[in-house]
Amino acid sequence: MQIKIINKSSHKLPHYETEASAGMDLRANISEAITLKPLGRCIVKTGLFIELPLGYEAQVRPRSGLAIKKGITVLNSPGTIDADYRGEIGVILVNLSNEDFTIENGERIAQMVISKHEHISWQEVEILEETTRGKGGFGSTGVK
Repeated sequence: MQIKIINKSSHKLPHYETEASAGMDLRANISEAITLKPLGRCIVKTGLFIELPLGYEAQVRPRSGLAIKKGITVLNSPGTIDADYRGEIGVILVNLSNEDFTIENGERIAQMVISKHEHISWQEVEILEETTRGKGGFGSTGVK
């Protein structure tokens, strides 16, 4: 599948790092470094603009290395880029660590996965089909 993209950054296009990668890294496109304080959050621009076909979305997800090593994650994870959005891709980052984190221009800050989705219509009913689980919610299946 080909997706139209405008790259106004000075960085290469997002690409798959390995043959089996699901996501492509997004890079910060900033004129000066951003220091993210503990529990601080900001939008980091990428310089990328995309045109997705109807029925697809781009999901912006955390990079696992940044999350475990530095406590940096995508606040609204996964962030959704809808097929009709034409603005610049921005990533909402949050620092969940106890230390300042500095974001440099070109740094890989998140990953983007392109996913197919369905539009549904609701069918209002008075009763739902029974299942073994039933109304069992959070933690109802145990931990072991």
